[in-house]
Amino acid sequence: MSLTLYGIPNCDTVKKARTWLEANGIAYTFHDYKKAGADPAKLASWCQAAGWEKVLNRAGTTFRKLPDADKADLDAGKAVTLMAANPSCIKRPIVEYPGGLLVGFKLDEWAAALL
Repeated sequence: MSLTLYGIPNCDTVKKARTWLEANGIAYTFHDYKKAGADPAKLASWCQAAGWEKVLNRAGTTFRKLPDADKADLDAGKAVTLMAANPSCIKRPIVEYPGGLLVGFKLDEWAAALL
């Protein structure tokens, strides 16, 4: 199975996800938003598949520190623009695997999809 894990290396949830993948012998490619950025077209496809509300991380410090004008009247297009400009506003981790997409690290969902 070819799998890509998107995230930020120092994020605790990403670390847990990587540890889980390695413990289960699942090979993956890691895409570091801080080094490689976030592709707006990919963000848009994730938002279409999972819903922008799920892909946008509103709980994080980066989102909370944004100007109120940036956080007002959110829709899919505005959310993609925000996430592309501020990759820390993307829910972490995101995993693309053949036939699916996982947003966030929920052990039961990951086990059902990947084991």
